Amino acid sequence: MNNLRSKAKLILEDGTEFLGYSFGYEGNTNGEVVFNTGMVGYPETMTDPSYRGQILVCTYPLIGNYGIPSKEKEGGLYKNFESDNIHCRALIVTDYSFEYSHWSADRSLSDWMIEEKIPGIYGIDTRMLTRKLRDKGTMLGKIVVDGKPDVGLQDPNKTNLVSEVSVKEVVKYKTGNQKIILVDCGTKNNIIRAFLGRDITVIRVPYDYDFTKIDANGIVISNGPGDPKLNKKTIEHVKIAMQSNKPILGICLGSQILALAAGADTYKLKYGHRGHNQPCNELGTKRCYITSQNHGYAVDAKTLAQDWREWFVNDNDGTNEGIIHISKPFFASQFHPEASPGPDDSEFIFDMFVRALK
Repeated sequence: MNNLRSKAKLILEDGTEFLGYSFGYEGNTNGEVVFNTGMVGYPETMTDPSYRGQILVCTYPLIGNYGIPSKEKEGGLYKNFESDNIHCRALIVTDYSFEYSHWSADRSLSDWMIEEKIPGIYGIDTRMLTRKLRDKGTMLGKIVVDGKPDVGLQDPNKTNLVSEVSVKEVVKYKTGNQKIILVDCGTKNNIIRAFLGRDITVIRVPYDYDFTKIDANGIVISNGPGDPKLNKKTIEHVKIAMQSNKPILGICLGSQILALAAGADTYKLKYGHRGHNQPCNELGTKRCYITSQNHGYAVDAKTLAQDWREWFVNDNDGTNEGIIHISKPFFASQFHPEASPGPDDSEFIFDMFVRALK
């Protein structure tokens, strides 16, 4: 217990300091400080590759109370996690629960973070921190633990984070006769599970792999971290793939890449959307879906070509949440229809894509 209570602080790029205590791995790190409004799902959230390079702030005050589930695999994928390891650089919480209780837990959150060398701070006023990030915008920051060497600030969005989280070799998950290419820009496991559960064979390829020569029924561009414009090879391959008229589905970063391939533009949001409670309106209908989200960039809908239209918009700030082609089977959601964690209200998008496969 004493080892977990070393003094630690978060220092933002504007010099603001938040004092607290260390849990997890005792070490210093840096990254982009972002907040997530989800109430549950920290094992899935922390293993989401889209958090690569980020210091994650949880707005829900109590974290760690149900521990961490076991590392069991099913079909070659970790059953309870969204990738093979933690991707956020650090975790900031108000109240860390040293005692945990859940039928599926086999270790504490802190023990897991020690294993993966991820620092954490508790005892910080995350409400005040979140309001600052909301008002001033996302900031760079660093974790400083007493007695550990200091580290400088670093902007992770200036590096190609996708190259760090994508698979290095082609991986095949075989079930049914229909095949899709999954361009892995940092895919979550539940995207793969969503298609395997629909009897679709998934061919998972690296983000910069030339998939245009693979015989498949459709293409999915996954979620992932960082600035979409840095993925130049992926964008070029998607441009070529669009000429074949095969169905294409983009998810999160994949939506931005599809938009860039179609000639539109993207931009960085002030503080992004991260949580499981983002309301999205489907244009042309009276439907509003509660969605799971994790992104810091968005498509500029004003730059869409005439043969594209907005599909969804965020009900909070009016930003784009999906695009769709008016005549071809190309569409994308900025949110996560696979959820995990979060609501699965929008999972119909997978069914829509499967129906489009030939």
